[in-house]
Amino acid sequence: MTSATLQAIRYQRGSLEILDQLLLPHQTKYIPINSLELGHDAIKTMKVRGAPAIAIVAALTLAVVLVQSSTSSSLSTAEQAKQFIEESLGYLKTSRPTAVNLFDAAHKLAAGVRAKAKADGATGQDVVQKYLELAERMLEEDVKDNMNIGRFGAEFILKVWKGSEDLRVITHCNTGSLATAGYGTALGIIRSLASQKHLTHAYCTETRPYNQGSRLTAYELVFEQIPSTLITDSMASALLAQHPDKIAAIVVGADRVAANGDTANKIGTYQLAITARYHNVPFIVAAPSTSVDLNIASGKEIHIEVRPEVEVTTLRGPVVDLDSIKKDSSDVEFKKTGEGDVVAETIAVAARGIGVWNPSFDVTPAELISAIVTEKGVVLKDDGVQQFGMKAFLSGESI
Repeated sequence: MTSATLQAIRYQRGSLEILDQLLLPHQTKYIPINSLELGHDAIKTMKVRGAPAIAIVAALTLAVVLVQSSTSSSLSTAEQAKQFIEESLGYLKTSRPTAVNLFDAAHKLAAGVRAKAKADGATGQDVVQKYLELAERMLEEDVKDNMNIGRFGAEFILKVWKGSEDLRVITHCNTGSLATAGYGTALGIIRSLASQKHLTHAYCTETRPYNQGSRLTAYELVFEQIPSTLITDSMASALLAQHPDKIAAIVVGADRVAANGDTANKIGTYQLAITARYHNVPFIVAAPSTSVDLNIASGKEIHIEVRPEVEVTTLRGPVVDLDSIKKDSSDVEFKKTGEGDVVAETIAVAARGIGVWNPSFDVTPAELISAIVTEKGVVLKDDGVQQFGMKAFLSGESI
């Protein structure tokens, strides 16, 4: 396995570029983010996605804007700077309503800015500088947290694994370097197992309708040379039945975790938890503690984003050269323009006039989850208890 990982976020003070994930895996293109509107659009249209990455990009978007506006008279006083930052964070929060990391990051950034603005003699520049320090620290800490999640998750799987040396893992959606500041959460666990030479094979679901698995997770697995196979969402149960002694765990990420452990994640996660329970396979949620929302008691309170119908009824991708299609092979050639660019088209895949329901997430009940892995350690349930004590765990109390 290569030691290199993808860099989805490129940041230096005053400059931010993100890897446009809508073009992956067929085209690698970084786009500059130098305004609040561009940052909001990148998150809303899923040019960047994954709860940790969304929070980081939102924070760094405002950081870039503040550097560009540092000489503006509208930021000259501490109160002016504080108000601009709070209003900007409020706007960026509207880009994706389900990912709690974005709201958590905005809350922490705003709190830090308010405290600085109250300091005696604080200027607008002091407040801006404080924000930049906080946002840049979030970027650094996210990578460290992800590596800890990978380590704790790998240790847990090896501890509970009772199979042969042929250890395989299934994952859903994308939770790697493309979904975070680097390394990844659920994919970080897979990466950690692979680096320790314990992982034999990884399976990733395609994750319809947005295909984050086939476009992004598969891209990362191939990039890092981790032995892997792509399956459709509907094949997971059959795979578990075919390999009853080889699948060590199903590992997924989370966009929001309630106080009782109920978890909102990409649509299709809930059904994986059900089949994991039936086949007696550990179902593991990997997420930073910032994904835990202690303000909601259960998953019933999680707002589920419903996305446009067209995402289900159409597909977009490069045009395939039909002559390049070979039986029993995934390799194909793409048609290109005279300038060498890949030709992409959107095609319809559903009957016209059919109604569509397109929730972006579903909620997996805590009772179906075996463990929740955070950067602080692994959260387990007490014997006979169907829920997790997330508040007690995060506060360091015994549970």
